[in-house]
Amino acid sequence: MAHEIELKFLVKGDFKPFVTKKSEITQAYLSTDPNRTVRIRIEDDKGFINIKGAAKVSGIIRFEWEREIPLEEAKELMELRKSGLVEKTRYIVPAENGLQFEVDEFHGDNQDLLMAEIELPSTDTAFEKPAWMGEEVTGNPSFYSAELSMNPYSNWKEIEF
Repeated sequence: MAHEIELKFLVKGDFKPFVTKKSEITQAYLSTDPNRTVRIRIEDDKGFINIKGAAKVSGIIRFEWEREIPLEEAKELMELRKSGLVEKTRYIVPAENGLQFEVDEFHGDNQDLLMAEIELPSTDTAFEKPAWMGEEVTGNPSFYSAELSMNPYSNWKEIEF
């Protein structure tokens, strides 16, 4: 079984000069149970189904399983969603040692939220935090996409963290 080791940060500066790739993503959640989320994603012209387990070790490590599915099936499954859609543009920004940041610029009800993630090969992997990166929000469930589908950023963005 696969696990992801991921850190999340708010974005406070201009990252776009460093972008090497971008894609458009729409996500729908069939289950938002914190112990197991089931997500359908359309990224550009491809469909995916994803299952994530509960976060462990301060929200850094989670079980994750994902498979590509036909685009039409992904569209049909999105109709079964439990909550709202999460729409975003994802930008890829290279980091050192072959790592990369995924910077998500959210749209719709999550407009104005910019968040960066970095997946690490181990919990002790060091990386340099770019100047455009803000506060770490790893382990804060408010910033999980499943939660954003139910309680979008527009409902709480004025709250200080």
